[in-house]
Amino acid sequence: FIGLGLMGRPMARNLVAKGYPVQVFSRSRGPVDELVAAGATAPPTVPDLARQSSIVITMLPDTPDVERMIAGDGGVLDGLAPGSVIIDMSSISPVATRRLADRVAARGATLLDAPVSGGELGAVQGTLSIMVGGDTAAFERARPVLACMGHAERITHVGPAPGSGQLCKICNQIAIAGALAGVAEALGLAQKAG
Repeated sequence: FIGLGLMGRPMARNLVAKGYPVQVFSRSRGPVDELVAAGATAPPTVPDLARQSSIVITMLPDTPDVERMIAGDGGVLDGLAPGSVIIDMSSISPVATRRLADRVAARGATLLDAPVSGGELGAVQGTLSIMVGGDTAAFERARPVLACMGHAERITHVGPAPGSGQLCKICNQIAIAGALAGVAEALGLAQKAG
């Protein structure tokens, strides 16, 4: 599990609590130490983590972070074994996701994009909604792992094309923003009307 921020740390903790052997990596040492104390291990480098894992999960702030961590120097691709699955749970560009999926496929592995909805509370409680794009067989292989972090009824395989999960997340955000704007307008009108 790479990325132990506000969302990643509780997500990784849920995997440890469910008995998975979890290796962790993060820029900040504090969350790594916390997860190691809970039962995870911390390899010295990202390629070492990738070499020792059949599933690599990333939960990072933005597109450049994911690109650097997966395909940059000293990234996941430097140690990724054929047949592995990368699950990127960050919310990033679907275009970048497709590019990364091609690079991962060239190494004989698969990338699933699996952005989440549900916030920090959903991450802590393991009840996230997860929108997954990518290969169907890889999705089925990853489903038990995803079920440790998300509500089983809200883990949805959106489609087999890389980037499908990211597109679904964008649509979700647009719908939420539109609803919030409508509520704000309604409250403003009600207030002005007394």
